[in-house]
Amino acid sequence: MKAQIFLKNKLLLPAALVLLATNACQKDFLDRKPLGDATFDTFFENADQATYAVNAVYQQFRQWDCISLPWIAVTDIISDDADKGSTPTDALYLLEIDDFSFDATNSSFSGVWRGYYNAIARANLAILRIPDVDMDETLKKRLIGESKFLRAYSYFLLVQWFGDVPIITAPLGGDAYYNQERKPVQEVYAQIERDLLDAVDALPEKSKYAAADLGRATKGAAKGILAKLYMVKKDFVNAEKYCLEIINSKEYSLLNRYGDNFLPVGENSMESVFEINAAALPPIDGVTGPGATPFNMIQGVRGIPNLGWGFNRPSDNLVSSYENGDPRREATVIYVNEVLPDGTTQVQDNPEIVNERYNQKAWVPAHTGLQDNGPGNIRILRYADILLLAAEALNENGKSADALIYLNQVRKRARGTNNFILPDVTVTDQSQLRDRIYKERRVELAMEQQRWFDLLRWGRAEQVLQAVGKNFVAGKHELLPIPQTEIDLTGGLIRQNQGY
Repeated sequence: MKAQIFLKNKLLLPAALVLLATNACQKDFLDRKPLGDATFDTFFENADQATYAVNAVYQQFRQWDCISLPWIAVTDIISDDADKGSTPTDALYLLEIDDFSFDATNSSFSGVWRGYYNAIARANLAILRIPDVDMDETLKKRLIGESKFLRAYSYFLLVQWFGDVPIITAPLGGDAYYNQERKPVQEVYAQIERDLLDAVDALPEKSKYAAADLGRATKGAAKGILAKLYMVKKDFVNAEKYCLEIINSKEYSLLNRYGDNFLPVGENSMESVFEINAAALPPIDGVTGPGATPFNMIQGVRGIPNLGWGFNRPSDNLVSSYENGDPRREATVIYVNEVLPDGTTQVQDNPEIVNERYNQKAWVPAHTGLQDNGPGNIRILRYADILLLAAEALNENGKSADALIYLNQVRKRARGTNNFILPDVTVTDQSQLRDRIYKERRVELAMEQQRWFDLLRWGRAEQVLQAVGKNFVAGKHELLPIPQTEIDLTGGLIRQNQGY
């Protein structure tokens, strides 16, 4: 494998570096020796190895903790978009998330904490060592920019989930991990902003990448996460600025058909700003290939056909939230008796599941290997998201007429050629338009792991979640509990969030 390409546009990673990077990231492996003669001191010797090190950061985002049940639990299931799904007694710890009866011992919290700090650790190693590699300076700058983008994205998730978190920007030695303390949210925001601004400066636009490198972080992706950061901070002026820069770059556009975004044809398409690449490779000795994820399996149809585990059920409230005739509902939900998107078979009723339905955006066609050899890319940031963020920021900045332009672009694409549905929004009152944008974000981005974060930044979590019967407690549940394991490992240096 050449160092500078993604095979079939999917990130791959040599097994040796996966093990080497894991040694750097997980405390459980600190006593293990690196594979063969590779060490942190000898590995970073050329451009290929520098590229492998950055690929190792991307590879972490395909791991269980980052993209499987822990991730789905604290993005979709915790919101009003989804219920636990599967059979009633399966994975009861997810039911605790669904009904807000969890405490700090729930494994979902330790999962995402561990997973994204592992990604940060891999990024830290690349950022530290690549500057000393004798290689092309343009490639070096880009690889460091990719690593800073991935580190910033990881911190952006962690700070939204947990609030104050430790800021670690260099590899830790000895017992240094156990001496970490939480840093204030504003300091975490500042670190994210620095990394993203560096990434904006270092990364090329999407169109500048070779086809084999599609999926790597781009200037547009860095600006997009930066815009999201400013929205969280309610810095709507800067959010508007970066959204409009993405729009005016002409690097992205909406696909003609909404549902294509979530099919193989939509991977790394003109609407894709950033996604986690995956590939179903033939398993080796029964072990899933390094390019796959469990994302598709955990949400797949459970029963006949047997495509997965059936978690992350689109909620009744979500299904009822669409306007009459909105095609996005059918592109988001798989129902019993529905024919799958590839026309291969029909979903049968599973009597073990109550009111079953499934997330169609996680569906993938038949592929090599077992269910957990999932080949579907995970869409992190779409151009439609940017258009709606632009509309929201413009409205907050008193520019309602401009906001309508971008809101209605999204609605126009959704209705397609059917002019009897989804008419243009014309209201210009700021408060009323705000509500319309909020509703549009929900149905456009449903089941794409965005809703929880939107509810938090809008300050609407209590109102919305209590209305659907969740036991949300104001002043407590806006933040997740710090995993009890982290508090124990640091001897209490890392302190618990309020209410837990």
